[in-house]
Amino acid sequence: MGQLVESLCPEYGCAVAGVIDRSRAGLPDEWPAADVAIDFSTADAVPSNFARLAARGTSIVIGTTGWQAHESALREQATRARIGVVAAPNFALGVNVFLALVARAGELMAARSSVFGCWIHEAHHAAKRDAPSGTAIALERALRAARYTAPVDVSSTRAGFIPGTHTVGFDAPAETITLTHTARDRTAFARGALEAAKWIQGKQGWFGIRDVLGI
Repeated sequence: MGQLVESLCPEYGCAVAGVIDRSRAGLPDEWPAADVAIDFSTADAVPSNFARLAARGTSIVIGTTGWQAHESALREQATRARIGVVAAPNFALGVNVFLALVARAGELMAARSSVFGCWIHEAHHAAKRDAPSGTAIALERALRAARYTAPVDVSSTRAGFIPGTHTVGFDAPAETITLTHTARDRTAFARGALEAAKWIQGKQGWFGIRDVLGI
């Protein structure tokens, strides 16, 4: 993801101040100064990366998933450091429209959950560590926020090189409704992260990608 972000930066009027890879992750004194850092590292690395960047007063865009157990502590650090943070399980524009559509479907199905059972299935490349994906978790939360209270079966596939596919289904004895978002490549995630990096400059607080996109 870092290479994609770097290659797309000129389209967004951004300049890359530096790249922190595994060889430099443990050497924060050598990290370059920057207005905003985009973190597509690993879940285990997010807390330490965040603390080091917050101490510098650098705003942060977090595109990694699986670190949410630390969210309360990171929010406190962001408040103390007076930085801006955009955190999201998925930065693709289409996925966030998809989340809004699923929320609306949840509203419509809330009174019909005894007839229509619901499931979520997500599929990603074999190297993705967390399962279910952050987006699948966000989809279930969207359904719950829409007052869909019936059980939701959530399942995952990790195989090959799948960029990311998420399906939400509602199944009744005589019919099935499915809503699916498929990422054809990872460019959409990089573009969303760059949009977020431009948007967060000069802001303080904790935001999601839907704040950035205004949806």
